[in-house]
Amino acid sequence: MPKRLPLVARESRKAARAAERPPTGNGPRGNGSVRLGVLADFIAFHLLLAQTASFRAFARHAGQRDLKPGRFGAMMVIHNNPGITQAALGRAISRDKSTVTPLVQDLHRRGFIRRRPSAVDRRSITLLLTRAGEAALSDLLAHARAHDRRLDAIAGRRKPVLLALLRKIADALG
Repeated sequence: MPKRLPLVARESRKAARAAERPPTGNGPRGNGSVRLGVLADFIAFHLLLAQTASFRAFARHAGQRDLKPGRFGAMMVIHNNPGITQAALGRAISRDKSTVTPLVQDLHRRGFIRRRPSAVDRRSITLLLTRAGEAALSDLLAHARAHDRRLDAIAGRRKPVLLALLRKIADALG
């Protein structure tokens, strides 16, 4: 009786066979005529595709097509850390000053956060969610939980392995 390959090896072979198939018009191979070449084997490219697909599905589910990447995460970090500085928020969500500033301005313009000078360092701005921000976050959180259940169904029993690999990548490259 032939020996069965370990699950990882079987999955790798299955993925390799799928990558060799002609384009179907769906997924990362393109629109049916686009060949990805070496991109088909780049982890970073597939991370980008998965993140983009996940984010779009979340925005659709939440009914907020204008939902920008990072808003939910930023609001959750502010909720969990009332009075956090803008700089600390940027570090927590892996955004530099040039991207966290417009995000904070957008949240402020929408009435979701309040910005105050820090009592400790007047050069720093601290952030707090408003009542409207808390209500918006509560709504987004319900959608995020439903979206995460969908991702759980996709990852299945391999979720702990997937999360460990994603954390390892973030830690090694962050």
